Amino acid sequence: MASVTVRAVAPRDEKTFMRLPERLYAGDPHWVPPLWMAEKERLSAKKNPFLARVAHQKMVAWRGNEPVGRIMAIDDPRHNEIHGDNLAFFGFFEALDSEVAAALLHAAEEWARERGRDVLRGPANPSLNDTCGLLVWGFDDDPMMMMPYNPATYPEWVEAAGYTKAKDLYAWTMDLTKGVNPRSQKILERMEKRLDPAPVVRDLRKETFKEDIFTVREIFIACWQDNWGFVPPTKEEFWHAAKDMKLILDWQLAKMMEIDGKPVAFSLSLSDLHQVYKLIGGRLLPFGFMKLLRRHRYMDRGRMLLLGVLPEHRNKGLELRLITESMAATQTVGWKTGESSWTLEDNAGVAKAIQIVGGWHYKTYRLYDKPLD
Repeated sequence: MASVTVRAVAPRDEKTFMRLPERLYAGDPHWVPPLWMAEKERLSAKKNPFLARVAHQKMVAWRGNEPVGRIMAIDDPRHNEIHGDNLAFFGFFEALDSEVAAALLHAAEEWARERGRDVLRGPANPSLNDTCGLLVWGFDDDPMMMMPYNPATYPEWVEAAGYTKAKDLYAWTMDLTKGVNPRSQKILERMEKRLDPAPVVRDLRKETFKEDIFTVREIFIACWQDNWGFVPPTKEEFWHAAKDMKLILDWQLAKMMEIDGKPVAFSLSLSDLHQVYKLIGGRLLPFGFMKLLRRHRYMDRGRMLLLGVLPEHRNKGLELRLITESMAATQTVGWKTGESSWTLEDNAGVAKAIQIVGGWHYKTYRLYDKPLD
């Protein structure tokens, strides 16, 4: 067997880097191709404002003339400034076998060392505000929209290279065909009697979308600012994600909560476009575009990807109110099951609210660290 070499991606290799998962996952029943047009933009520093502001290096592993793996090394100075760390990240990790995995991780470690970093963390694709973590438990079904997937061998290979757990991220699922359970209803009734004035929940509005989305950003930052590993997205980064999401958003699944007319909380859910991407192989042509337009024919599940309540309004049941309002709205778009993801393993408050409405933990993703001695 030829030895493995890892090379920085030249312009001619950009497509190889992007499309490599399609080769490695051929025949895997649970891998879902991305929408390739969107993936190309996500991997471009000209199009993705996060990559535009951080140092990064794409690398491909080769065995002879065959591409057999990939990785991106990422250095985000804002993370280190905010958290007092001295680390770099790796992401977009894919490998054919353990030898390839070791070579890729070693190359990313060397890149980080050359930049003076003393820890490598990942995977982050390309940040914790995007997809992140390796799936370590819950391999039995397809990943939800904007959640990663990998073979069970990947954690083994990463740990064999000297990486240890930094933090686990949980995904929760629930059966939406049963509706809101009586326990939740009773808690909500007690909550509403105590709250004066009562909170008002509304949908985000098309006509004021930009204003609403930057209000969401303010709440998002206030809610997540003390979370492990959180780096506030810049206005450019947040708007880049939001304007793309606007194209696929079901407006009744994007909620803003107000008290006395002041926004205090929000939630955002998306129907699972992975169900469509799998049908069309991630390609819009020749017939994928029509399936995407008629996407609700093919989707019966979705994901709550963000829920935040301002710190001064927590422990009043507002999280539960948003979850139940969102659950009710999913019936209008035909969801049978829903996922809430991801939550930090030690976020007991959100975990409790999800469990009250009938959710259960069904997948675990892991971020890894390795000291660079």
